[in-house]
Amino acid sequence: MPSADEIRGVQRATWAGLSAGWEKWDSVIMDQLGPVSAAIIERLDIASDHQYLDIAAGTGEPGLSIARLSPNGRVVLTDLVAEMLDVAARRARAQGVANIETKVCSADDLPFNDATFDGVSVRFGYMFFPDTGKATAEFARVLKPGGRLCSSVWVKPEENPWTTIAMHAIASETVVVAPPDPDGPNMFRCAAPGYVSALYESAGLRDVAEWDVDVELVTQSPAQYWEMISEHVSLAVAALQQVDSPARERIRANAIAKVSAFEKDGKVRVPGVARCIVGTKASRISPRC
Repeated sequence: MPSADEIRGVQRATWAGLSAGWEKWDSVIMDQLGPVSAAIIERLDIASDHQYLDIAAGTGEPGLSIARLSPNGRVVLTDLVAEMLDVAARRARAQGVANIETKVCSADDLPFNDATFDGVSVRFGYMFFPDTGKATAEFARVLKPGGRLCSSVWVKPEENPWTTIAMHAIASETVVVAPPDPDGPNMFRCAAPGYVSALYESAGLRDVAEWDVDVELVTQSPAQYWEMISEHVSLAVAALQQVDSPARERIRANAIAKVSAFEKDGKVRVPGVARCIVGTKASRISPRC
């Protein structure tokens, strides 16, 4: 089993290579994931002058939206990958968002003092942390008493055809993709109800709640769907690198045929479901008996 440092090394290289695809498809991705960002922001109860931390911020959401809602506050965007945060910084400048800063770091070793932030957001980062328990303990540590942690993960593959259509098409060419370690980093690792809630509770968070949020990937055509997925979804990009050009074309044709079933009103609309989880740090520490 690879060490946490080895996992992070592979992740840095992978996501650095994907950063251009994420920037290219930024508007489509932001539209798809917008409902999840909105759900996280609502539960964080943003104040205009508070301090917020966005973990695994990638290209900047929901951190940039939080910053706009907290004009007299500060938002720190962290990620393991500098190239992703470079995209976030460019997006911030283009949007005129100045009250943010970026920091490259690991989620389970945060360079911040205890009780620094009023709220912590983690949109689709949990599934990829080498040690989810250690990371959650760090999030709780840097939260102020009474502060909230809100995160999101993907539910089971069957409810997310926006990604499984592509992966089934790839599998049809018998591409050898090693099955993920169920306890290691992978997209659906945290799909089980209660998985992240248990981590929150182990870290001492209270009033933990979770709920599902529907999303929809909208593209202009089946061909655009495939182009987007093949350029920014890590599993698809890695698998396609293992096959020759004719096989890639067959995979493309297969995915386009399958996703065409989701054409509606001149666009392709493929559903998905995420789960959001919120918890609150205790306002005071109970005395030991």
